[in-house]
Amino acid sequence: MYALRMDFSAEELRGRRRRFAAAMNARCPDWNTAAFTDSVNQYYFTGTIQDGIVLIQRDESSPNGSRLFYGVRRSFPRAALETPLFKEENGGDETFSPLRSYRDAAEKTGADTGKLYLEGETFSLASLERLGRYFSFSEPVGFLDTVIREIRSVKSDAERALIRRSGEAHRIVLEEEVPALLREGMSEAEFLGELAAAMYRHGYQGLNRFHQKHGGITIGQIGFGTNALYPSMFDGPGGAKGESPASPLSADHERRLAKGDAVFVDIGFGVRGYHSDKTQVYFFGAEPPEPFEKAHRFCLEIQRLLAALLAPGAVPSKIYQEIMGSVSAEDLDCFMGVDNRHRVKFLGHGVGLTIDELPVIAAGFDKPLEENMVIALEPKKGVPGIGLAGVEDTYIVTPQGGVCVTGGGKEIIRVRA
Repeated sequence: MYALRMDFSAEELRGRRRRFAAAMNARCPDWNTAAFTDSVNQYYFTGTIQDGIVLIQRDESSPNGSRLFYGVRRSFPRAALETPLFKEENGGDETFSPLRSYRDAAEKTGADTGKLYLEGETFSLASLERLGRYFSFSEPVGFLDTVIREIRSVKSDAERALIRRSGEAHRIVLEEEVPALLREGMSEAEFLGELAAAMYRHGYQGLNRFHQKHGGITIGQIGFGTNALYPSMFDGPGGAKGESPASPLSADHERRLAKGDAVFVDIGFGVRGYHSDKTQVYFFGAEPPEPFEKAHRFCLEIQRLLAALLAPGAVPSKIYQEIMGSVSAEDLDCFMGVDNRHRVKFLGHGVGLTIDELPVIAAGFDKPLEENMVIALEPKKGVPGIGLAGVEDTYIVTPQGGVCVTGGGKEIIRVRA
């Protein structure tokens, strides 16, 4: 019917389920059933994204520590094509079924779920109400988000290969393509459209996924001059004026690029589901003023120090404390924000199937780093009256420290008018 390439083997998908079951046994020893409707989690366990539900039921007699049921409303034929689990002898602990309603799921798995755990941030009340019509459970627990995101934070060889592909394409777009796109008089919106075209030429998957809800972000955050200092609801150190209050994370149709403008470009890239995150700053038609140059050099040094600390066993909260404790009062001014009222309280974040994965380099994140985690480091600093300076790059945690997959922190790129 279709020629589709699968990125993950059946054994890799089952390994993810084994790790999940083991983590649930340790963290939630009373669990019996975990229910997932979030598309990213469906993909993580099955290799396909459909309108459906994944039920993982504890079964310590299984070599995978659990049984998996995947009920699909639409499209079951496509799911059957895309998941390698459907094509192999599964030993009886994987069931795939068309789904008209949750009644069909209850008939396949049994109506009594035992202790039920849900995705607290994404499993809707409407879905829970429909589930309750056919399944029997006590008050469910919305605790799966932390467990599954911790499992997803350590990347396999196949996952890292996709992130490396994304990172190299990301580097090419921001370091080699963008300077040729910038023209005096173009609007932010025009630039964003041409930037999107360049991304697609280099294999961009067409969307950036987030765990948190950010109100309709498109390609990323871009800003000419002080537009990058415009505060927004986005949980990041950058800003954007956007097209209007109705689309605050888009691009301004009226702001035109002029000589002497800083240009801030913070975009995600993605290849076959897996993301990288990178920011590059440019200066158009003039030399950057000394305050902007100084702020950028400071951010480059912070990124270098952070990358060296990304080794297995390092504790994110201690990394954050160490770096923030070393920042002078002068450098702290507008650091990690467009101004001092809109600063974020982190220096980096995990990247993978979403752009905002675990771990986070911030206070309160005390679980040590593990090898093959992937983390974006993004020290940035607002410079009043000019724009946002700083960098962001994506790194893999290794015993030697962070290994960059997006080219590494770069100086401000000068662009001739």
